[in-house]
Amino acid sequence: MAFPTETVYGLGAHALDAGAVARIYALKGRPTTSPLIVHVADAAQARRLAVAWPPAAERLAAAFWPGALTLIVRKSAQVPAVVTAGLDTVGLRVPAHPVARELLAAAGIPVAAPSANRFMRLSATRAAHVREAFPEGLDAVLDGGRTPLGIESTVVSLAGAVPLLLRPGAIPLDRLRGVVGHIAAAPGGKADGPHTAPGMHARHYSPRTRLIVLRAGDAPPAGRGTRVRRRDAVPVGAASGDVTLPPDAAGYAAQLYDTLHDLDARQLDWIAIDEPPPDPAWDAVRDRLRRAASV
Repeated sequence: MAFPTETVYGLGAHALDAGAVARIYALKGRPTTSPLIVHVADAAQARRLAVAWPPAAERLAAAFWPGALTLIVRKSAQVPAVVTAGLDTVGLRVPAHPVARELLAAAGIPVAAPSANRFMRLSATRAAHVREAFPEGLDAVLDGGRTPLGIESTVVSLAGAVPLLLRPGAIPLDRLRGVVGHIAAAPGGKADGPHTAPGMHARHYSPRTRLIVLRAGDAPPAGRGTRVRRRDAVPVGAASGDVTLPPDAAGYAAQLYDTLHDLDARQLDWIAIDEPPPDPAWDAVRDRLRRAASV
């Protein structure tokens, strides 16, 4: 089953049923070295899936759950190894989307749910994106409209002595640090072996169309394509076919995947996106574009 969260749509299966979880990997074509996030109804259910619940987890959950924050903690034995890529940690999140919350309340079980897309492709922000990616193989798609945040959750590991940011996401790092103080940035992802969090492959979140990130002064290549700019940075004389996105990081992120899905359907030679500002508020957008443009 696919369902909406406030970030992107997810493909859900009973998190404690190893066979059901294995079918998610097969359907997506996702390598089993990439762990899944387990969605739960509340912090109490999250604590039951962990062997330890550090004070930082309690504070972050109180501040940001329900919401777009995934916390990685040491897992209990009841969480199957297939969910966690064989690691002794599990990523947990309480989503805020009303449809996701109703689903979790009705099901009464933890739900493992990666993004509802084929591996390495654009995340789905609408039910139509899910149906296009999976014309067969899904029992149901719950349509909750366009997801409001439009970009994946922030992932923080609390499994070690120091909190680590593993994936920038919809909740900026400075807001997290305002609750628990120092959060370190994790080193780059490994080339092989289990990843500590989802979304850490060098190439990910990619449209089928070639995606190019343009630095200041760069020009797009020859051929048939479209340039994506921020509305506050469109120069005089820009091409009339350019697409513009909001000037703020949150507004931009909310429309990014939706825009790329639309452009991808046009069968262009390329999509060129102006590099985001260096401000930390844009870290998640920069991360997604870097991976989407990786070749």
